[in-house]
Amino acid sequence: MNRVQVDVAQQRLSVLDERGNILARYPVSTALLGTGQQQGSFQTPLGRHVVAEKIGADAPLYAVFRVRQLTGEIWTAAHSVAEPDRDWILTRILWLAGAEPGRNQGGDVDTLARYIYIHGTSDEHLLGQPASHGCIRMSNYDVMNLFDAIDVGSIVDVVTGESEGERSES
Repeated sequence: MNRVQVDVAQQRLSVLDERGNILARYPVSTALLGTGQQQGSFQTPLGRHVVAEKIGADAPLYAVFRVRQLTGEIWTAAHSVAEPDRDWILTRILWLAGAEPGRNQGGDVDTLARYIYIHGTSDEHLLGQPASHGCIRMSNYDVMNLFDAIDVGSIVDVVTGESEGERSES
């Protein structure tokens, strides 16, 4: 089963095979406020996670989600003009669950309960720099590719730097 590594320092997501070979790399945006585990922090949680749920398998490109449900809308720039402060969740959702009790699972540090996703964004121009409210944002085309490349239960490691990433790939 393929796995994912999100390097916060590089603002990059890598898809790895079982041997640790890189199959694909994508620019992402993690949280504008940095990394952290706490509920309500608007930070991206670190550590080992798993894909708990894949949502939107047959949704069209730029499909709009609200509370993990398709709204029937297709996002356009006019949507962002009308609601400039909205965090648009588009195209696909990979809902993450923490796999480390006390760090990102359970209590007030629970990634699943924080509704942390990998998802498409309306702010594709901000990819490669921190900009999210805690989720991991991707381009809409890229999140479609990632969605097809991984399964429910796939590991997603969120790390803070390249050297940490190299250790976890071995």
